[in-house]
Amino acid sequence: MIKVKPFKGVRPPQELVEDVECRPYDVLSSEEARKEAGANEKSLYHITKPEINFPEGTSEYDPRVYESGAEAFRKFQENGWLVQDEEENYYLYAQTMNGHTQYGIVLCAHIDDYVNANIKKHELTRKDKEEDRMKHVRMTNANIEPVFFAYRPNPVLADIINKYAESKPEYDFIAPVDGFRHQFWVIADKADQQQITEQFNQMDVLYIADGHHRSAAAALVGVEKARNNPNNTGNEEYNYYMAVCFPSDQLTILDYNRVVKDLNGKTPQEFLEAVEKNFEVTDMGEKPYKPQALHEFSLYLEGHWYRLTARPGTFDASDPIGVLDVDISSRLILDEILGIKDLRTDKRIDFVGGLRGLEELQKRVDSGEMKMALALYPVSMDQIMNIADSGKIMPPKATWFEPKLRSGLVIHKLD
Repeated sequence: MIKVKPFKGVRPPQELVEDVECRPYDVLSSEEARKEAGANEKSLYHITKPEINFPEGTSEYDPRVYESGAEAFRKFQENGWLVQDEEENYYLYAQTMNGHTQYGIVLCAHIDDYVNANIKKHELTRKDKEEDRMKHVRMTNANIEPVFFAYRPNPVLADIINKYAESKPEYDFIAPVDGFRHQFWVIADKADQQQITEQFNQMDVLYIADGHHRSAAAALVGVEKARNNPNNTGNEEYNYYMAVCFPSDQLTILDYNRVVKDLNGKTPQEFLEAVEKNFEVTDMGEKPYKPQALHEFSLYLEGHWYRLTARPGTFDASDPIGVLDVDISSRLILDEILGIKDLRTDKRIDFVGGLRGLEELQKRVDSGEMKMALALYPVSMDQIMNIADSGKIMPPKATWFEPKLRSGLVIHKLD
């Protein structure tokens, strides 16, 4: 049983939402956040990327930075840029990209479900990133940004979603940078709230689609607070953290591609010969070529695009990890040929989200910054859920969800 609840959201007045909202903290650099915030003192970046409140070059991990984020959160509330709802609500959040709309229910999930693995993850988390987000949650005493969950389609929830989607939203705007539409409704009706609670209570699992570090940090802070309260009942606000839950069949997963700085001492011809051991290699010419199916890859090298097709026997179709293209390419190209053992730490490799297109891969190679690029066919949501259900962990840098959740539409306070 998944335990969820509505909450008293802290959110901007309707006329200020476009001043406050911003991209999530982990998809842009400090320099980009500083530029996007500009002279806008209402930008949520002052809370989520508070290093921009200091001179350039200030470490985002400086203790003063976390304190500044907490102070900015207080300031936003004092100035009325963020206002807490008087009653507990669920919320509905819609994102439209390229004509496709996905609808997520904003709720609070219980930390016990994360601790007990009823909220399932498919990626490993790094301790340093967990600690960073834990400090941010501790200092602000809030979940400033939501986690991105998926659930298997539910017809009752679909009916509730459709009911609100046909009404006028509280917020409705086109976001800068990504150009996607974002809409937001308040679900205040108590009968609808009860239905939502009951439907999630009947679920066995939720899946973290994006935001593994935020989820881990929020749960760990909640555990800390519960441990420090001898009268903890499990129902206190800090026992819950904020998430947006989307039906899995609505989600869009884009390719997550690789660019590499060198060929590990090999000439381009030697590299291609090595690749042919495990892949059928076809020269597709100078025009960008996108993988068309599972186990097909696109390689860009020396001004040419190549189609790589994994040969029979190079992967185990019965292994939920071994069958993944990210695993096949990591084992047979990045590791075996290029000597890249750890995708998280090796400085010779970088990663490019599919939203930037194959042209971005070509640009980085043609500029001389990188030597080669490798484009992958996107992972499916079914693959992610099957891996999470099996208790296994996906290789790093395997998924890229788009559109990203905008931050600042609603915040959950822990008291």
